[in-house]
Amino acid sequence: MGRDILFKTDDFIFSYRVGGLLIKNDKILLQKPENDDFAIIGGHVSSLETTAETLKREFEEELHAKIEVDNLAAVGEVFFSWGQKPCHQICLYYKVHLLNDSDIPSEGSFHGYDDLDNERIDLDFCWVPLEKLKHGLKVYPLELIPYILNDHSETAHFVSKQI
Repeated sequence: MGRDILFKTDDFIFSYRVGGLLIKNDKILLQKPENDDFAIIGGHVSSLETTAETLKREFEEELHAKIEVDNLAAVGEVFFSWGQKPCHQICLYYKVHLLNDSDIPSEGSFHGYDDLDNERIDLDFCWVPLEKLKHGLKVYPLELIPYILNDHSETAHFVSKQI
């Protein structure tokens, strides 16, 4: 495995990330780090790794589930604060599906973890009804929510400036 495409300088951070939109029975599977907001499951692309390979690796590492990557749903240019520094992130969001529905619980919440900068981050994963996204549940980046709720046939592009 290569090195994450994540560059930190004295002035800013650049992040190349990929996220998977797993939607089943009018619910989306989201991750929630402790003391943070809901987010799309995914991770940083490693050098010489395709975005599909990254998504498959991340779902196996975090959820012990095998997925198939479907179509590219959206490309996001996301600007946010990472600690004390601004971060410029490019994120590709794909629709995905489970290869085996029994790999993960089909309802409720369950636990997992991720590793970032050699630090374990505990995560809760939960199925959230799409209806809750329509009524204001915050999932970052917020600009992605309309593309989750509407089944667009074309790949969307959005910019999210959280700083």
